[in-house]
Amino acid sequence: MRNGIVAGTLAALVLGCQAPQTPNETTAPASPVVARAGEPIQPLPLSVEITDSAKVELGKMLFFDPRLSKSGFLSCNSCHNLSTGGSDNMPNSIGHGWQLGPINSPTVLNAKYNLAQFWDGRAADLKEQAGGPVENPGEMAFTHVAAVATLHTIPGYVELFQKVYGGPADIDHVKGAIAVFEETLITPDSKFDRWLYGDDTALSQDELAGYQLFKDKGCATCHNGIAVGGSMYQKMGLKKPYRDDKTLGRFNVTKNEADKYVFKVPVLRNVELTYPYFHDGSVWDLREAVLMMADLQLGIPVSEPEADQIVLFLKTLTGRQPSFTLPILPPSSPDTPKPDRSL
Repeated sequence: MRNGIVAGTLAALVLGCQAPQTPNETTAPASPVVARAGEPIQPLPLSVEITDSAKVELGKMLFFDPRLSKSGFLSCNSCHNLSTGGSDNMPNSIGHGWQLGPINSPTVLNAKYNLAQFWDGRAADLKEQAGGPVENPGEMAFTHVAAVATLHTIPGYVELFQKVYGGPADIDHVKGAIAVFEETLITPDSKFDRWLYGDDTALSQDELAGYQLFKDKGCATCHNGIAVGGSMYQKMGLKKPYRDDKTLGRFNVTKNEADKYVFKVPVLRNVELTYPYFHDGSVWDLREAVLMMADLQLGIPVSEPEADQIVLFLKTLTGRQPSFTLPILPPSSPDTPKPDRSL
């Protein structure tokens, strides 16, 4: 009886209480729902607590606004597309002047649970990360000064920043608003979360067998916690070298020789949506990725039938995607700089 009550309560909480303007906003449960104890993976919360909906709405607008880029073409959503799992499904993202980035874009969904941002962890949090692409010459190719100056020429933004921050926009406000919006981008109510919250009928026998293999083979050593990853750094090619990899990973931040080819462990929530896989986006098939990780990271055999079961488990990590009304961006003024597509 308990499982039926929990399942019914969970469905009512996460499916029936969403406000249209704010992603994943729900009311808090009247009584707590207790998750299964002793599992290496913890469930996502049933709701997102939003304390400043005006700031979230401003951050959403900025996330989708291409005027924060030099070309007037690229926005945060270009590389972290919220229609495709919070990534762009490209091996390397395309930046200003059709430049190919050096690394695969990680998903922005559930990124609030990462220990740091970017594959190499060079940004401490979402706020610090939000400013990086704007001034990266290979990405949005603008400057912070130019981006803020552009916002100052748009009357709608002038009014909004005054309302939300009590004064004109600055880069700290811009980064902060985008980060607050991104913090709402969690994906609750996956099949696996329902199982973690006590619904014994949520997973099939093959999916449960895949989860058991995921633990028994050692995958959960790195892919654990609330985001099923993102909480530690690990060398790519721990047991066997990974190809001829020119991306040095965390070494670029620490300059420590031991950090060469070390990357933040990616989150596995919604992993069936965030192909291609690995920091170089070199593998498109989830089953192939599982077999490669077993070989390179764990150094143990995983049969193809076992890999199939693990993939079935991984697909249960796909949660309810953020759903909200797309922002209508305020119009430019005659003083707003025109798009600059020069290289």
